[in-house]
Amino acid sequence: MKAVGYLTPGSIDRDDAFLDLDIPDPVLRPRDLLVRIKAISVNPADTKIRASAKPADGATAKVLGWDAAGIVEAVGPDVSLFQVGDEVFYAGDVSRPGTNAELHAVDERIVGIKPQTLDWAEATALPLTAITAWELLFDRLRIPYGTKTKTGTLLVINGAGGVGSILIQLARRLTGLTVIATASRPETIAWVRKMGAHHVIDHHQPLDAALRSIGIPHADYVAGLTATAQHLPAIVELIAPQGHLALIDDPDVLDIAAFKRKSVTISWEFMFTRALFETEDMAAQGQLLNEVSALVDAGVLSTTLTSSDGPINAARLKQAHRAVESGRSIGKTVLVGF
Repeated sequence: MKAVGYLTPGSIDRDDAFLDLDIPDPVLRPRDLLVRIKAISVNPADTKIRASAKPADGATAKVLGWDAAGIVEAVGPDVSLFQVGDEVFYAGDVSRPGTNAELHAVDERIVGIKPQTLDWAEATALPLTAITAWELLFDRLRIPYGTKTKTGTLLVINGAGGVGSILIQLARRLTGLTVIATASRPETIAWVRKMGAHHVIDHHQPLDAALRSIGIPHADYVAGLTATAQHLPAIVELIAPQGHLALIDDPDVLDIAAFKRKSVTISWEFMFTRALFETEDMAAQGQLLNEVSALVDAGVLSTTLTSSDGPINAARLKQAHRAVESGRSIGKTVLVGF
């Protein structure tokens, strides 16, 4: 089958950063689906892994990609949730080969039914960021799902990125929180307002001062989606006593001692945890994707697709990685078809 991968990790500027490959079809595990990939999208996780991770022992190349939408072509002997012909979307498992291939094997428990109202490109923009945002909001911050009576403020740092774009929607439409997003350019400010942010502040300014400038003294909840270490002193000042910080980025060091006086809770969100450790609630990921799909079809949530850059090949994937690494992308970049 066709696939896009690399032999050696490194910079996206290398000539061999990605290669068009022909590799064997996947071998299914008992609960696996074999999915014919129709579209994939690129996340910051893809770029970080590409820069540092070697192919697995015994593998000739490493194939990335953890967002996909496609059609179930075959099922393992223990599959009970799907059947051949189902249209699905999902974010995969970081410990297994990725979705940048014509065919992909994935455990059925982390797969959802594709929204009927979205095309392949629009659907594949959602899974990884929707899972991350959903788990951060409802599992880590423990905001009651669908309860509009929950009061308080949520600060979303980097609201225009993929996770921020869906987190703003979830918080605005499914909770009673006041949502403040950070953005700095006219186009990103417009985007986070479109996603549903009540207020926007500039993350190039000290966040505590920026929050006070709009008449909000503190945030009860903070979503650290990027540059958490850089913003940490301001977060210490702006977070409410007994507040909650949940983060998804990878600071080299995070000194949280200053939060003790306020009895702040610190949580990490990593959407691959359930699949990586096959937790007892692993199927919750597929269930939440089905819920996201239903909310999309009901008009409550919208896709965060902003760019569809053509077919899935090495040249296009390099362009997409470069765009994500620029730090200036809005929403999600998608590639469709081989």
